[in-house]
Amino acid sequence: MDRPDLRRAAWAERFARVALDNTTREYPYAAHHATTGPDDRALPVELHPAFATSYDWHSSVHMHWLAARLLAHGLPTEQQTALTAVLQDHLRADHLATEAAYLRAAPHFERPYGWAWLLRLAAEVSASEVPELRALAPGFAPVVDAIADLVTDWTAAAAHPVRHGVHSNSAFGLLLVHEAARVLGRDRLVATVEGAAREWFAADAGWPFGWERSGHDFLSAGLAEADLMAVVLPPTEYRDWAARFLSDVGPDAEVLRPTVVRDPSDAQQVHLYGLDLSRAGSAARIVAALRADSGDVPVAGLLDAAVDELLASGLEAAVGEEYYSTHWLASFAWDAMEAREGAAR
Repeated sequence: MDRPDLRRAAWAERFARVALDNTTREYPYAAHHATTGPDDRALPVELHPAFATSYDWHSSVHMHWLAARLLAHGLPTEQQTALTAVLQDHLRADHLATEAAYLRAAPHFERPYGWAWLLRLAAEVSASEVPELRALAPGFAPVVDAIADLVTDWTAAAAHPVRHGVHSNSAFGLLLVHEAARVLGRDRLVATVEGAAREWFAADAGWPFGWERSGHDFLSAGLAEADLMAVVLPPTEYRDWAARFLSDVGPDAEVLRPTVVRDPSDAQQVHLYGLDLSRAGSAARIVAALRADSGDVPVAGLLDAAVDELLASGLEAAVGEEYYSTHWLASFAWDAMEAREGAAR
C-alpha cells in the first residue's frame, strides 16, 4: 500500500472538518465529575461551558487547541470563519473563569493531562498570529494561574512519577506544561517543571522498551520521558543521558513498529492509533535534539527511520467514521506532523 502524503497541508482541511464537528458535538459526553450528592446533577455544559464537547473534557480541550493551530496554519475562508466563531463562543472569559474555579475546587481533576493541554491551548491563543484568537488571551489568566498552582503543588508533593502510557503519565504532562510555560513567560513554572523532571527522571537508564505497548496505551512512556528530557537538559548532557536511557532501542525494537488494532470500535484498543501518532512526534523531536550541534547519534537514525511509518499508521483513523477515534486522534496527528516538519509547536 502506498504511504499517504504526510504533510500538514494535505490534511489541514480534513482535520478542520473533524475539529469543527468535535467542538460542536455535545453528546455522547463522558463526564468525569465526582458527584457530591443527589442534587448534584449539572449537565456537562453547565460544569464546563468551554469544554463540554468532543466526548470528554480533555479531548475537548485539545480539539480546541487543534482548531487554534489550524487557524494559524490557514484554512479556506468558510472553515476559517466557522472555527473562529466556535472558539470565540466557547473561550469567553466567563466560561474560562468557570473552568478555573472547577479546577481549583477539584485539584485532582484531569491531572496532569488535561492541565497540560489547557495550558498549551492558553499558550497557543496568547501567541497566535490570528487577531481574533489573540484577543481571547486575557480571559485565560484564571486558568493559567490555577494550573500553575496545581502543577507546583503536585510536583512538590509527589515522590514518584507516573509512568503508564495513558493520561496520568507524568513526563508527557510536564513536557506540554514546560512548552506552554515558556511561551507564556511563566519562568517560575518552567523552573518547577525542570526541577521535577530532574528529580524524577535524571537517573533513569536502560528503559525497558520491550515491556511497552499495553493494550490501551496511547503514549510510549519511554519516548515521552526522552522527549521531556530533551527540553530540560542541555544538549551535551542530554546526549549522554539519552545514550544510557535509549540503550534498549535496536533495529528490531518493537517501539519502532506500528501497532495492530483488531477492533476499531473498541474505545480502549483505538488508543493504539494514538500511540503510533504520539511515538512519531516524540521520535521526531528526540532526533532533532540528538542531532543538534554535534552531528548524528546512532539511535537517532533508528528513530528517524520509524517516524513516517508510525505517523502513517494512525492517520486514516483520525478522519474516519468511528467517533472513539475521531474525537481526539487528529490532535496527535497534527502535533506529529509539526514535529516531522520541524515546525514550531
